[in-house]
Amino acid sequence: MSLTLIIGNKNYSSWSMRPWFAMTAAGIPFEEILIPLYEPGSPERVAQYSPAGKVPILIDGDVRIWESLAIIEYLAEKFPQSGLWPDDAVARAHARVVSAEMHSGFLPLRRECPMNLWHPPRAPAISADVQKNVQRIVSIWEDCRSRFGAAGPFLFGAISAADAMFAPVVSRFMTWGISPGTVSENYMAAITGTAAWQNWRSAALKESWVMKNNEPDWPEVPRLTV
Repeated sequence: MSLTLIIGNKNYSSWSMRPWFAMTAAGIPFEEILIPLYEPGSPERVAQYSPAGKVPILIDGDVRIWESLAIIEYLAEKFPQSGLWPDDAVARAHARVVSAEMHSGFLPLRRECPMNLWHPPRAPAISADVQKNVQRIVSIWEDCRSRFGAAGPFLFGAISAADAMFAPVVSRFMTWGISPGTVSENYMAAITGTAAWQNWRSAALKESWVMKNNEPDWPEVPRLTV
């Protein structure tokens, strides 16, 4: 039986992007159901699949998992050859640590710099709390690249679940004009060069649903077309 991933808007839903990116990059086949968020009937549609009422949700037969990192862990167990986590035990433990930190933290960055792939890049003033978030993320990226990244351009060399967890941050840095330095910018270029990133972004730019809380210029909705 095939896997099904329920996701929200590709332009806005960072949590949906994470397992989608991980599965696509790892070559794990799945069917996609997209439910646009904050539209009439959206909560009821999501509730059909998840008691939490949130996306993403992975369906595997009778199994339903409705949390991004839990989805990734389930897939890593189901597809042990997928490379979702590094083979080396030390690297694997560190990949889980930084993924969990991303999962639970960086609230100022999430709040002030929402994921919005179609918004034209700009560099607004950011708060001290966001600056601290950026500094910590850059520290994570540079440390991972230095310690574990010799075999490739991603955080742990080969692309992994850790990269999927940080992929929406790459979009935020790009949209909001955050320049993290050469090492991190090279890493960002590696992420944006993947087919997973390009396919997600291409679909996001074609969407028509607007979430005004993620549009800083509301009621204007400036958007990229390519």
